[in-house]
Amino acid sequence: MDPEVNPGEDALLAGVRVLELGGEAAARTGRVLADLGAEVVRVSPASGDPLASRPASWLAWTAGKTIVADPGCAALGELAAEADLVIDEPMAPNVVDLDPSSAPDTHWVRITPFGLTGPRALWRASDLGVMAASGNLYSTGDPDRPPIRPAEPASYAHTAGEAAYAAIAALMTGVRQIVDVSMQECVLVANMGAAGRYFRTAFRGHRGGANIGRTREIWPTLDGFVSFGIRGGKARAASMELIAELVRGAGIDEPALNEDWTSWSQSTATDDALRAMERAIGAYFADRTMQQLYDIACATNLMLAPANSPREIFASAQLVAREWFGPIGEIARFPRSLAIVHGAAPARPRGPAQSPAGPPSWRAAHVRSRGAASRPWAGVNILEFGSGAAGPIATRYFVEHGATVLRVESPSRPDFLRAMAVGPDNPHGLEGAPMYDALNCGKRNVTFNLKHPAAVALVARLVAEWADAVAENYAPRAMKGFGLDYESLRRHKPDLVMVSACLNGQTGPHKDYPGFGGQGSALSGWNWLTGWPDREPVGPFGTITDSLAPRYVAAVLAAGLWRRTRTGRGCYLDVAQVEAGLWALTPWLLDYEIDGTIGMRRGNSHPGALVHGVYPCADEDGVTDRWVAIAAWDAAQLAALARAIGGEATDDAIASWTKTRRRDEIATQLQALGVEGVPVLDFGDVLADRQLAARGHFVAHDHPFMGPGRYERNGIRFGPDPNTPDPKSYDRAGPTLGQDNEWVLGELLGLSEREIGELCESGALS
Repeated sequence: MDPEVNPGEDALLAGVRVLELGGEAAARTGRVLADLGAEVVRVSPASGDPLASRPASWLAWTAGKTIVADPGCAALGELAAEADLVIDEPMAPNVVDLDPSSAPDTHWVRITPFGLTGPRALWRASDLGVMAASGNLYSTGDPDRPPIRPAEPASYAHTAGEAAYAAIAALMTGVRQIVDVSMQECVLVANMGAAGRYFRTAFRGHRGGANIGRTREIWPTLDGFVSFGIRGGKARAASMELIAELVRGAGIDEPALNEDWTSWSQSTATDDALRAMERAIGAYFADRTMQQLYDIACATNLMLAPANSPREIFASAQLVAREWFGPIGEIARFPRSLAIVHGAAPARPRGPAQSPAGPPSWRAAHVRSRGAASRPWAGVNILEFGSGAAGPIATRYFVEHGATVLRVESPSRPDFLRAMAVGPDNPHGLEGAPMYDALNCGKRNVTFNLKHPAAVALVARLVAEWADAVAENYAPRAMKGFGLDYESLRRHKPDLVMVSACLNGQTGPHKDYPGFGGQGSALSGWNWLTGWPDREPVGPFGTITDSLAPRYVAAVLAAGLWRRTRTGRGCYLDVAQVEAGLWALTPWLLDYEIDGTIGMRRGNSHPGALVHGVYPCADEDGVTDRWVAIAAWDAAQLAALARAIGGEATDDAIASWTKTRRRDEIATQLQALGVEGVPVLDFGDVLADRQLAARGHFVAHDHPFMGPGRYERNGIRFGPDPNTPDPKSYDRAGPTLGQDNEWVLGELLGLSEREIGELCESGALS
């Protein structure tokens, strides 16, 4: 049944009441909750809603909500007291402000640039400043130009998924929560643990332009650009073999492409060989269109993707097959599917925003928290399958807030993050994988050979007797091939909640297309939007679908678990990483649908700001490449900036003023004047950041092989002492292979030593 016709269906968050006060970050968060079935009331200030300056943003982030004008403090307090959740942005300009004490029984999710505590708690920052403070801006762009951000606000996109997860987690507790969400910390984890890894590697970050590492990632074609990585490893060998065949078949003879790709590694290849490969592959791409190359990729499983603009996205056969666009109000093709849900109502907006004529009131029945503890996921067990970043980041949220997450791996087919770390500079082999370690801290690990029937039987027992949820990010056919798909597993546990989160989703003509975050960033438009208008697009650091999609996966899984506590029923959740990236770009897509506008990458400029840029600063303690992000949004801020620099606030004048001064000096002075000024931090700066130290962002643990490390918390703080890490959460570093075999086989499954020995001999554990 269509939820746009019958809003009372059994949605994941049916009955949850949400009051939304704030700017775009809060509005995006509310839209996630509305899509999942909550009743969301947005309050617009009397001075005008901050979303209204861009019609596409208004349409995108108010869909499915009720919009009311600010009814005044007393009436607003009553509305908040009747809600289950309030989402607000107390530091955002021109928003309705309400003190949490006005609704002492209501959960509050408070989104700010730097968090509610710490020395920068009162600092101003838009998307530009948040990205600058995260290390992500520093590492995005070209080495000969200033660091850049995507043209659409990536920090709001990251924050919305995380804040929505936080809101649902609050419902799971038995204690009223004022949840503190720091946008800076939300984006930090999008760096794939790079800030924490600085402790071991001293790598500050680097802007590689169209390259990732030593080789090109973005390539020009006849009519645009494609993403393709020249990299080795088991997961990439087939693509490298195929591209070599295609290049030779096109009559391009290049001896450097005559390699044994099963053992080849870009880390040991010579620069001359890599440049020769680039010339040959580049010549092949340059003679073909994006669509021609993508057709080849889909037919052959070549890991190549076009850097899509809205024109290509609306024409996508995959999105059409998954009915990802649909009519909402007067918009014929509205991006509407956050996830495909089986066993509950769809996750999509219930029509355009509605503005009632009378006073605001709630339609939904009141739902209060169902939990019995302050740690949201205490006692919840999640079984995890897959590899890479997108899956592990999603379940990492649950680990930090009380869940037990057990990863299933095989030594013969380990997570590719382990395999890609193997090399001459790594004495620990599969156990010397820094990214794997960072993204899986606090988890448990068991080794099962899922091609062995005895191992599959053990997984079935774990599902039946132990797991509340299953999370996986394999290609669509994998779990079914193992006999561990949802239909198979629900026979063992009828109330199972399961989420699958592969690149393109579980259905559609391109469901089996393989790819990593680089291809996801290209397909979802984030490459197109990142870079300078006179140059090729670049990838946002952290390949944004790998880092962005997991927040939405976590929110959807949390909603499924919440519904299970309320109804006792399970469900199956299909989240496509590309679609999560696209969903976050809804206004950009609507601009094209409404009037044909194709939003373009534009460096750091912003159409709504009077000043919006990144400016050079003086070297600090022998470290060069120093920058500060500055934005002025109205005439008063522009005048204050002009007074600070002693003249007209043009880009050239600002740069002349900043280049002889230190970043912190500039930012502190401008913040005192009410102007957004934020130092651009690299990963070394982030690890030493006073704001993050005050909030306990980094947690110290010793890895059994790599030794001492620093592990990042997410951007969410719960509890009476939110800045003190809970020792029960990340209680250790990332797990080694089979580290918890004895616990799983003995304690959880009750197997004898003889039975375990027989499993080892049979190969079920290898």
